[in-house]
Amino acid sequence: MSVKRKDSEDVADTQASDKHGEKAALHRNKTGRLVHVVLTGFQWIPLLLRRRLFTALAALFYHIVPRQRMIALHNLRSAFPEKTDEEIVKIARGVYRTMGTVAAEFFDIPKLTPENVREIVETQGLENCEQALAKGKGVLLFSAHFGNWELEAAAVALLVKPAVVIYRALDSPLLENLVLRVRSASGNKPLRKENAMLSMFRTLKKNGMLGILIDQNVDWYEGVFVDYFGRPACTTSGLALLALLSGAPVLPVYLVRLPDGRYRLVIEPEVEVIDTGDRDADVIVNTQRFTKVIENTVRKYPDQWLWVHQRWKTQPCQIPPESR
Repeated sequence: MSVKRKDSEDVADTQASDKHGEKAALHRNKTGRLVHVVLTGFQWIPLLLRRRLFTALAALFYHIVPRQRMIALHNLRSAFPEKTDEEIVKIARGVYRTMGTVAAEFFDIPKLTPENVREIVETQGLENCEQALAKGKGVLLFSAHFGNWELEAAAVALLVKPAVVIYRALDSPLLENLVLRVRSASGNKPLRKENAMLSMFRTLKKNGMLGILIDQNVDWYEGVFVDYFGRPACTTSGLALLALLSGAPVLPVYLVRLPDGRYRLVIEPEVEVIDTGDRDADVIVNTQRFTKVIENTVRKYPDQWLWVHQRWKTQPCQIPPESR
């Protein structure tokens, strides 16, 4: 191949790369503008009206999407065998109302400040987080899809300090950009869960805070089975591993919706991490302890947890014999 021909190909490759970069930049700009329009549009609707709209839509979905309704009812019946059918249905309807409320309030999160957030959020146990931070090892905050988990993350950032929040990427670029913009508005730094372990350790080393939701089903190779409402639930082992390897204190946090529509941010005392030196056994024991904290909270306010999720989808029988 002549030098002239090779140079021509290099130029062509460079031009193609530049064009690809320009297209990507234009797409990001277009998505960014669309996200701004969506945020501004919903913020223009008064919150009271927005809540009514979204809770009405959630109630509609309860009736017209039977699959998620049946998942919720089945999960609730298995978790609360002592309750009547009427009680189970009432809780399930409340779950949909909670989801509608979370969606309605989501768009106002970027407007929150350390001052005005106190108008809608009262606090309990902030001193537990401050004491944990004083140890200088970072803090691991764990929570669930409970109450208003999006507002919870913002409230912690504004009332304590911003955290690195672990999340699972969404399939829709528009929703991904919208969610990331809202979640980062209060100072939090969203971090995708894929290959995030090194970044998480760096955060803890700088005495930063990590926020992790541990109430969702994972594949058998991503977690361990622990008891949740009397059934084996495959739960991420990441929190327990981080705690054992870093020595960072682990604190439960949740935001419960109050009868008047306001919220209470609760940061509970540090959960003791069991470390016997048997890593595999310790991961299971500690994951069980963390999960039990979530179960106790959900039992108090069952209509504020995401029962439409297939929490018990992964079963122990799915583990290959050679991995048991």
